[in-house]
Amino acid sequence: MATVAVPVRKTGGPVEPRFTFPKVAIAVGAVLLALLWLAPLLWALDTSLKPEPETTRTPITWLPEAPTADAYRSVLEQGSLLRWFLNSTIVAVLVTTMTLLVSVLAAYGFSRTTFPGRKLLFGLVIAGILVPPQVLIVPLFQEMTSLGLVDTYWGVVLPQVVEPVMVFVLKKFFDGISRDYEDAARVDGASRWRIVWSVMVPMSRPILVAVAIFTFIGAWNNFLWPFIVTTDPSMMTIPVGLANVQGSYGLRYAQIMASAVLGGLPLLIIYALFQRQVVRGVGDAGIKG
Repeated sequence: MATVAVPVRKTGGPVEPRFTFPKVAIAVGAVLLALLWLAPLLWALDTSLKPEPETTRTPITWLPEAPTADAYRSVLEQGSLLRWFLNSTIVAVLVTTMTLLVSVLAAYGFSRTTFPGRKLLFGLVIAGILVPPQVLIVPLFQEMTSLGLVDTYWGVVLPQVVEPVMVFVLKKFFDGISRDYEDAARVDGASRWRIVWSVMVPMSRPILVAVAIFTFIGAWNNFLWPFIVTTDPSMMTIPVGLANVQGSYGLRYAQIMASAVLGGLPLLIIYALFQRQVVRGVGDAGIKG
C-alpha cells in the first residue's frame, strides 16, 4: 500500500504573547484619556437632567435623584435657542459651501496651472496660515460696517470663507493625482472647468468630505467673530447665544447645561455619521501629501 507524505508546518519562531506591557499600557492610557474627555460631557448631561434645586445642593451628587427634562423644556419654550440653531445652521452651511468652492478652485489653480507670480502667491497663502485671526478683527469689522453688513448673515459668513490651510491641504492632495486622468478628459474635449468638477472633485471626495466637516464644525463653534459683528439677539449663533444664557437665566445651571448639550448635539451627530469618511480623508491627505 502506498503511503502519502503529509507536510509538516514549520513554525517560524516563538509566538509573540498577545498581551505585553507596552500594549496594556497603551490601552489603559487610551481608556483614561477617553474617560477624561468624556467626563465634562457626561457631567453636563447629568446636570441638565437634574431638577434646578438639586444642581446647587451640597455635597455634590453624580446621578440625579429624580431625572427630569424640565430644563430642556424651559430652554426651548422660553429662550431663543431655536433661532440660534437656525442662524448657526445657515452660517455654517454657507461658510462650508463657499469655502469648498473657493478652496477647490484655488488649490487646482496652484496645482495644475502656471501663471506669473504663482509661487509668490502660494507663499502668501502659506503665510496666511500663520496670521492669527484676532489680528484681522478690527479691519474686518470696519469693512463690514462700511458695507452695511453688521447684523447680517453675510457679515458673519464672508470673513470666514477664506481658509488658507484648506487650500494648502487640497493643493497637496491634487498634486498626488496623476495627470493622465486630465489628459484623457482633455482628449475627449473636456474644458478645464469640466475637468475640475468631473474629474478632480469626484476623485477627491474623501478629502473634500473631511474638509467640509472640519469647516462646518469650525464655523458652528466660532465665537469671536459672530460675537463682534452681531448685536441683535435674533442674529446670534449658538456659541454667542450660550454666552448670554447665564445672564438670561441667572444661576439656573440645569438650563445652562441643557442649552450647551443641545448646542453641541448636531456636531456629534454629524461626526458620528461621517466618521469613516473623515478618517479616510485625513489618511488620504497624509499619504498624498
